[in-house]
Amino acid sequence: MFSRGPLSCAKDDMIHCLRWTVFLWIVNTIPFTSGMTVNERIENKDHTCPPMKLEDKWDTNVNIHREFTGFDLAEKFLLRKGTVTDNRLLLRLGSKPLFKPTESVFPNGISHEYSIIATFRLRKTTKKDRWFVLQIFDQDGDTQVSLIVDGAKKTVEFLAQGFLRNSLLYVFKNRDLHALFDRQFHKLGVSVESNAVSIYLDCKLIERQVTAERSGMNVSGRTFITTRVEDGRPVDIELQEILIFCDARIADLDRCCDSPGVTCEPVVTHNPTAAPMVTGYLHRMLSMPAQLPTDQCHCPTLKGDQGLPGLAGHSGQKGDKGDMGLKGDPGPQGLPGLKGDKGEPGLPGLGTLSVEQQAQKGDQGPPGIPGERGDAGLPGQPGAPGKEGKRVSKPKQVAACVGWIHVAYMYL
Repeated sequence: MFSRGPLSCAKDDMIHCLRWTVFLWIVNTIPFTSGMTVNERIENKDHTCPPMKLEDKWDTNVNIHREFTGFDLAEKFLLRKGTVTDNRLLLRLGSKPLFKPTESVFPNGISHEYSIIATFRLRKTTKKDRWFVLQIFDQDGDTQVSLIVDGAKKTVEFLAQGFLRNSLLYVFKNRDLHALFDRQFHKLGVSVESNAVSIYLDCKLIERQVTAERSGMNVSGRTFITTRVEDGRPVDIELQEILIFCDARIADLDRCCDSPGVTCEPVVTHNPTAAPMVTGYLHRMLSMPAQLPTDQCHCPTLKGDQGLPGLAGHSGQKGDKGDMGLKGDPGPQGLPGLKGDKGEPGLPGLGTLSVEQQAQKGDQGPPGIPGERGDAGLPGQPGAPGKEGKRVSKPKQVAACVGWIHVAYMYL
């Protein structure tokens, strides 16, 4: 008897192994499919989320032909519709705190995995506020779930209650979240899975964090929406919608087709055809005549050639302009400058004389007009006694008296 070659042996073993693989796959698939059907029935029976009445845009955004379940919080909190801005119908938040008993908002709680979708625009006066998109307290006042937007730090925070009633806080501070605070309309999406939380901005995944085990929800408490952390009053934002879907995939499947400048092509879905293809292939495999080996042979494993390197990936898109950096420290003192040229001589000064002294002497003026004769003056004081005169003879005295009389007569 001739021994078979390694190629013939390898072919026979491959066919033999493939038959057993297909057979085991069929055996394991049938009960799994049946079990999945049973599980779906149980899930539908115990489902805690009611069907939602949404606009037709959500059928295009998510592009899945199924009934949405969850909660429209604007409807639950009786928010009235206000003005239309940028072709968006906005909701009025009012001035009173927005809270309700949790049992009236979520009568049977919410599913363990869910999505939070909120579309809003911050105002200039509130873009740095810290506020709750959603906050759910239990009956003891402890936070069970909260979604916080922090404008000062440009972060988004998700807090949940752990299995041991401990707080599980996850802070998302990716730079791509900074666009949320540019005072334009944005859609914030949060996907809460059993072991992870993901943040989406305008239908783009920003960051994903693995979480610890979370506890179930206690409906014996209160629920708040769009509330400032500082004083518990409604935050001043332009709110378009705030929804909770009982499906963690909605935040990931949302395509934002209703956003300005975004067009979405309808995705054509086909029914799965894997089972008929495998069944037909199995029928052909089983109809082949069995070629059992007449003797045992151990076929060596042949190592294949190394494959060709893959094609280079596409270059990434240009990132957004970064924020202005911090002010730098003062630089070192500069070197002394070069000696300058000699200046031009200045104008002659006026000296240090006063204004009156600096004035020039004028010409002599003309003589004045003679004044009028004045009144007679007052009699003067008696004069000092004169010196004793010399004695004269009597004839000389007579002559002197006659002279004085003559003088007096002349003046009279």
